[in-house]
Amino acid sequence: MGSTSQKRVLIITYYWPPAGGVAVQRWLKFVKYLPNYGWEPVIYTPENPEFFYEDKSLLKDIPEKAKVIKRPIWEPYNIYKSLTGKKGENLGLGFANNEKSKNGALNKLFIWLRGNLLIPDPRIFWVRPSVKFLCNYLKENPVDAIITTGPPHSMHLIGLKIKKRCNIPWIADFRDPWTNIDFYKELKLTRLADNIHHRLEQKVLKSSNQVIVVSKQMKREFEELGCKNISVITNGFDFEDIPTMLAPNNNNFTICYVGTMNSARNPLTLWQALRLICSNDKEFASKLKIKIAGQIDSSVIDAIKNNNLEKHFEYLGTVPHNKALELQMSSQVLLLVVNNTPNAKGIVTGKFFEYLAMGKQILAVGPTDGDLAEILQETNAGNIVDFNDFDGAKQLILKYYNLYKSGELNTVKPASNKYSRKELTGKLAKILNEITGNE
Repeated sequence: MGSTSQKRVLIITYYWPPAGGVAVQRWLKFVKYLPNYGWEPVIYTPENPEFFYEDKSLLKDIPEKAKVIKRPIWEPYNIYKSLTGKKGENLGLGFANNEKSKNGALNKLFIWLRGNLLIPDPRIFWVRPSVKFLCNYLKENPVDAIITTGPPHSMHLIGLKIKKRCNIPWIADFRDPWTNIDFYKELKLTRLADNIHHRLEQKVLKSSNQVIVVSKQMKREFEELGCKNISVITNGFDFEDIPTMLAPNNNNFTICYVGTMNSARNPLTLWQALRLICSNDKEFASKLKIKIAGQIDSSVIDAIKNNNLEKHFEYLGTVPHNKALELQMSSQVLLLVVNNTPNAKGIVTGKFFEYLAMGKQILAVGPTDGDLAEILQETNAGNIVDFNDFDGAKQLILKYYNLYKSGELNTVKPASNKYSRKELTGKLAKILNEITGNE
């Protein structure tokens, strides 16, 4: 599918290569495939952002003709780093959350300041200079539409102001909720700050021409807030990324997790089930390997040690995207954990869709009546157990292990085009055509 006359779309995103992680990949892949559907992307992103880690392997996906505009951003992190001895470190998503550290009291203060003064987030200082720059830029370089993606939700405030001044069709993409995000209550908000957050959220939802979310549950939540023009475009996988030559290492029964595992994603019941099986089955214990790549919380390491799983465990740290894919392909079971938080039913992690493309069994931990469970059932790609279902976790591990022993484990049919990045970009292009009258 293509077009003889390319239309232009300005995409405002905080996360962009060489930053690594799922937050980058969603819009990187949209940008990669938008030209196939007649849309020329222009990316506006910070020159010096804070991010978890660098992944230069993602740079290959940026189309040669895509224009990337980078402008400096000032964030209050340097003040925090100087006071807490973290100078030179990347803080990623925000201020440190380890209140048990020697800087615990200072962390609490900064979390309070972040929630109540830096609304909606510490990137707020980029809004005014960005609006000024982009309004001038758009006079000389017009576009047909604007897209903002958050978090950080300050990106949506840039879109809100540009829409008001320049009257350009605008899509607000929410990769995560705003006031319903899992850590919102941890920000220690005053009633005034809470009201401001909700008021800004309402303005974005009602002023944008279209809202895009990543799950059905998020759509329902935003509809309850009065949002009407809302579509679901999930995250996905790129067939071009998937290694084809790697076979799993059948010498070990390897359970692999790729991504961030914070304390809310620490699958305690799973570790306990693995401990029991290891103590009862020496053969299982000799074969078991647990590999985790990404950022993990110290509570995860503690839980693994407390369940005597340390000798089975290998932590690989953050790895480039291509290496993460190879790790998945060479494993037997792919572990996926949803945050054990009130909004868990609507969480479908970006990594899940990449898992789908691998043709591996997925062992998921999360709500058995949420969006993730629904897609797992639809694709027949694995099973999900509830956070506290010890028996279910034990039975599922043993089921996978017995399939592994009989050589029948990795016979899952890889996911269809429905969740491919290319197909999903087609849905985005359709929305862009609708809001710009180019159907």
